[in-house]
Amino acid sequence: HICIRTRRGIMISQLPKWVEFGAFILALVAGYVNAIGLLGFDHQSVSHLSGTATLLGAGVYQGSLQNAFHLVGVLLSFLAGASIAGFLLHGFTLKLGRHYDTALVIEALLLLVALAFLYNEQFVGHFFASAACGLQNALATTYSGAIIRTTHVTGIFTDLGIMLGALCRGEKLDTRKAKLFLLIITGFIFGGTAGAILFGMFQFFSLIAPASVCLMIAMIYNVYLRKAA
Repeated sequence: HICIRTRRGIMISQLPKWVEFGAFILALVAGYVNAIGLLGFDHQSVSHLSGTATLLGAGVYQGSLQNAFHLVGVLLSFLAGASIAGFLLHGFTLKLGRHYDTALVIEALLLLVALAFLYNEQFVGHFFASAACGLQNALATTYSGAIIRTTHVTGIFTDLGIMLGALCRGEKLDTRKAKLFLLIITGFIFGGTAGAILFGMFQFFSLIAPASVCLMIAMIYNVYLRKAA
């Protein structure tokens, strides 16, 4: 049973190395999927919702109801994905035995369903890709108390800025936490690069790669869980 303090705490404690690796890989997946969204979903982000919500507000003002309904679908799909994680997982501590592998398998399936729809030029695929990202972000949140967000980096940059400001004030830098945040940022950026490259080569079939990564992580977790039992 590994405890990770929330934002209300002072710092992340007892953080195992594999969590840092897992956060990097999940951020890589999210950056990858988001790059495909920006390049192939009519420049629609799916890994985070700030821009989507803004576009929805602008669409309502402009009277573009069809586009507004589409954006509402993306928002609700992200929410639905997060709800799946909330149903499967509970609590804000990392604990072996929880259904992290099941959540990752569902994420992989959502990405593959998105691929099937998008290959047939059906915009419903956007919703499944958004649901996959919502599920992943909620998965990371349920074991980190909102410290780790893998599908967007706005909060990560904000936290880093706060830490640097505190450092300038003379406070000690939490190097472990800073390293984790830098890993997430690096993973997200590299994922975006990989997504752009492979989308240019394989179009929506490039979604097979992040789905495969999710399945691989689920298998590794399952094997680790069996050995720890």
